[in-house]
Amino acid sequence: MLIKQIGRAYKISAVMTRYRIDDVLFGESHSLLLKSLRLLNPWFYWWPARKLSRGKRLRLALETLGPIFVKLGQVLSTRRDLLPQDIADELALLQDQVKPFDNALAKRIVETSLGRPIYDMFTAFSEEPIASASIAQVHAATLKTGEDVIVKILRPKVRNLIDKDIALLHTLASIMQKLHPRGDRIRPKEIIDEFSVTLHAELDLMREAANASQLARNFAGSDKLYIPPIYWEFSQTNVMVMERIDGIPVSNLKSLEAQHSDLKQLATNLLDLFFRQVFNDNFFHGDMHPGNVFVSKKNVNQFITIDYGIVGSLTEEDRRYIAENLLAFFKRDYYRVAKLHIDAGWVDANTRIFELEAAIRSVSEPVFEKTLKEISMGHLLGRLFSIARQFNMNIQPQLVLLQKTLLNVEGLARDLYPELDLWLTAKPFLERWMKEHFGPKGVLKKLRRDFPEIMEKLPDLPRLIFNALEALGTAQK
Repeated sequence: MLIKQIGRAYKISAVMTRYRIDDVLFGESHSLLLKSLRLLNPWFYWWPARKLSRGKRLRLALETLGPIFVKLGQVLSTRRDLLPQDIADELALLQDQVKPFDNALAKRIVETSLGRPIYDMFTAFSEEPIASASIAQVHAATLKTGEDVIVKILRPKVRNLIDKDIALLHTLASIMQKLHPRGDRIRPKEIIDEFSVTLHAELDLMREAANASQLARNFAGSDKLYIPPIYWEFSQTNVMVMERIDGIPVSNLKSLEAQHSDLKQLATNLLDLFFRQVFNDNFFHGDMHPGNVFVSKKNVNQFITIDYGIVGSLTEEDRRYIAENLLAFFKRDYYRVAKLHIDAGWVDANTRIFELEAAIRSVSEPVFEKTLKEISMGHLLGRLFSIARQFNMNIQPQLVLLQKTLLNVEGLARDLYPELDLWLTAKPFLERWMKEHFGPKGVLKKLRRDFPEIMEKLPDLPRLIFNALEALGTAQK
């Protein structure tokens, strides 16, 4: 295993060198040391990639390295406020224009998986994929019954490549956790574990189909979000058939304006959908990059999402702490934010609360009363993470997907309507949610829900109290 990991690490290094990624990362650096090291690279002088733009070189390198690196590029492509435009434009191609695999192979996979010849199921099946991403590619087709559908097909051997990269990342995370002075608090191994779970979930298209069905139930009848139905009889772990949508990519602003979509309303709806999925439904689409989000041509202010392989859920405790933190943040109650971090165990219990409060205030105050156009959640999170390091904050692996999704949603909302007031949009929703779930009515609802379990455990209560007191007495001796 170690030999394979060394081999994979060597390949990664070779590909990065081949496409001169050092030029992309450090080309504008003023460091004499970095410039000197770049001059020692033989590829610096003669590799043909020098003729390509820096954005294309980065895209091709990530595409060559496989699914995990393509995912990284997809995430980066949504952060146009953090990247030069030429690089962001190239990385955006990774959302649905990754090099496809052979069409004949795609048909064989479908026939083998579903156990029937392709034209026993479809009257038409596109020779070329209409979209191709890191995990799967999509073909247009028409069912014998006349419905227009898409056929999503898992890339062959993709699982083996992902397993190799995850194993390498685990090794690197273990080294980092041992050698980094804050390794125990950064918790890189747990972060990779979370990443591995979400990534492997994408490799089961039946799970993705089930996720789509759950989202469809959650938003049944909604005029803000439409989830296309699944054709279960034509779906397996490596093949999924779904209704073909008729929508405009959310990034195509000219077409959205031409069909008279209200960009401000769309941006507001997007934030509302995010908060509803996270807090009300506790089931959120975790891959909201522009390639997965469309606007309906029938209902011009309704979103259509695709690609449901990554979804997220949080514990009730995490949701409550996040909501309380955001509300305190919106109200500029930085003492409350600091106290919540300490109470949740996210920072050391011995942290001086007033010092943490002052540090949070210094980062937060400059961004209030500004629109999305004037602020960057990415920059804000970066500064907050800097404070987190100062106060030895524990990284919360279970929140990594939520943070990524929030950054994606913010990036989409920024592109749609930069003048949107993020704070004004989010605050009423969170206040309403907290009141409904943790106000008097919410408490009574929980009591009714948990009453049978409480009654079942009631006879054991004296014994549990006695054991707790006995353990406390033993500990004090």
